[in-house]
Amino acid sequence: MKTTWMVRAGRGSENIEEFLRLGIVAMGDARLGKLSTSQSKADLLRLYAEKYPDENEGTRATWASQSARFLSEMKAGDGVITYDSERRLYFVGALTSEYEWAPQLIESKPHMRRVTWAGRVSRDGLSAAARNSLGAIQTLFKLGPEVVTELTELAGPLDAPLVVAPPAPTPASPPIEGKPRSDAELSAEMFDKAGSFVEDAISRLDWQQMQHLVAGLLRSMGYRTQVSDEGPDRGVDIFASPDGLGLQEPRIFVEVKHRPGTPMGTKEIRSFLGGRKERDKCLYVSTGGFTKDAHYEAERSSVALTLIALPRLRELLLDRYEQLDAPTRALVPLQRFYWPLQ
Repeated sequence: MKTTWMVRAGRGSENIEEFLRLGIVAMGDARLGKLSTSQSKADLLRLYAEKYPDENEGTRATWASQSARFLSEMKAGDGVITYDSERRLYFVGALTSEYEWAPQLIESKPHMRRVTWAGRVSRDGLSAAARNSLGAIQTLFKLGPEVVTELTELAGPLDAPLVVAPPAPTPASPPIEGKPRSDAELSAEMFDKAGSFVEDAISRLDWQQMQHLVAGLLRSMGYRTQVSDEGPDRGVDIFASPDGLGLQEPRIFVEVKHRPGTPMGTKEIRSFLGGRKERDKCLYVSTGGFTKDAHYEAERSSVALTLIALPRLRELLLDRYEQLDAPTRALVPLQRFYWPLQ
């Protein structure tokens, strides 16, 4: 089985879209300048110490290890995946080049390798063991063979309709290769994995439960809400206002689309905004995320519009959880988790 790497693009879908459009994976940062495959890890440690003198030694060592892998360990022909947290999709491909310095492509991620992207896999179709292994916080790491097998078997073509099969039971994956991690790294990874598992729980709701979750969040902020009955909603799933009647401002109109893996575009945004008045406030919640053009459309809108994808919805849920009413908390039951301060 060929070596396969995870290369994270960061939060949001913008870098993912560039990875797919350009056929690349890339890492930061520009401060290092152009690197060379002849540079050793010791060379990189000295470079990071020069460029980041205020960072602690352990953090610089982690960065240097990841950069060394990107420069020298990754090889053309290796497998590669990246993750779109908004759409909950893993994209699967193969490396086709060695390291290149390409700040003209993605300014914030100038260290690049070329990729042929071949397929995609929904996180919702993976086993719990695979989701756990893929939840590591590192930007770059090597995948275990069980996870690679599962991703390969489930990967569908990039342009095919997404079909999510029920997760198959999989034995626990081995730990990710590497040296023992510091307490700070373990803490960061634990919280990152917890956030991913909360998103998994939200994603398992049906469309009606999702509407009631969003309505409950608005109630926790002091608004009264009306959720549309099943059937045609005339473009509005939830209406909220201080008095519940719309006589007091703000008047908030909410559209909720629970379609994991399917981002909303400009057509959906324009349809939702049609008929809205200038003083109305609008929320568009999409568990499948939004296209780049949809974000541009929202920014240009004369009506106040906030787009909320699944990662932001998870943040709102955690921020407001103690203020939620009992029926809303019951939709996504959570328990408090404590970790010692460093």
